[in-house]
Amino acid sequence: MPVLSPSSSTFFIFTCFFIIFFVTINSTNATRRPRQISVNYYAKSCPQVEQLIGSITSQQFKEAPVSAPATIRLFFHDCFVEGCDASILVETKPGSRILAEKDAEENKDLRTEGFDTITRAKTLVESKCPGIVSCADVLAIAARDFIHLAGGPYYPVKKGRWDGKISMASRVAYNLPYANSSVDQQIKLFSSKGLTIQDLVVLSGAHTIGFAHCKNFLDRLYNYKGTKQADPSIDPRLLKALKMSCPQVGGNVDIVAPFDVTTPFVFDHAYYGNLQSKLGLLSSDQALFLDPRTKPIVQSFGQDKAKFFQAFSAAMDKMGSIGVKRGRRHGEKRKVCSMHL
Repeated sequence: MPVLSPSSSTFFIFTCFFIIFFVTINSTNATRRPRQISVNYYAKSCPQVEQLIGSITSQQFKEAPVSAPATIRLFFHDCFVEGCDASILVETKPGSRILAEKDAEENKDLRTEGFDTITRAKTLVESKCPGIVSCADVLAIAARDFIHLAGGPYYPVKKGRWDGKISMASRVAYNLPYANSSVDQQIKLFSSKGLTIQDLVVLSGAHTIGFAHCKNFLDRLYNYKGTKQADPSIDPRLLKALKMSCPQVGGNVDIVAPFDVTTPFVFDHAYYGNLQSKLGLLSSDQALFLDPRTKPIVQSFGQDKAKFFQAFSAAMDKMGSIGVKRGRRHGEKRKVCSMHL
């Protein structure tokens, strides 16, 4: 065995110390780093979380079927503003001049059934696993449950999101698509969230269930793009029916029409067939069949339900990962979803 000189001995000791120090620091960082979202995130801390939420969603679906599209839409609006962090659920503090997301003009049509579902599910989960499961994860699981209950695909939901600390109405408008958004505008918005053109067409397929108020498509019926004429891309029979329900002036503001006129309560691929038959309700939907970048995707899903379901499951997983918060530095675990800690 060679004898180390004083200088080499010092170098050897220093090197060993540096390696030990480096490994210690990295292992400490590894333990402090929040876990990534995963399907089995609550396997030990709250293994029954999906069953608990499922008991609420199945009951809600029987009692108020509109809870399905309401909750799915809630999840979309949550993820597109500040990421999937349940910021949409926070209520504005009494007397505050800063409105929460929920009170933004663009969110005023969100139905109470969606919020009620999450409140009931979170209350049950808290009673069994206090302080463990985030509101953001409850919302993600509930949305998946309703998709499946309505006839759509069942897909595994990754969990481990923390709830966001910020909820501001001022951040909503430029982060959501509109009923009259062009395909260019929709592609740009989805791209800013890390979503592709196919993701845009796939996720728009959620309009296979749900309803829209007359104000969202009134211009299509009476003054399309300032022409004082109806949108030529609407089937005449649908146009007539919509005009009966939604007069140009003086109509009932509570009247709604189904996104999918053929199977409005079933999660299927009929939405895409409707677009090909000029039966899309919103201008932003019908435009997907008129644009050469999106038309082939619409046609493909219209022909193949299984292909749509598979693509929709993947797109929901992708959307559910937008802007996820992890750890106390960036997030919180709210006990009551409508109130910051």
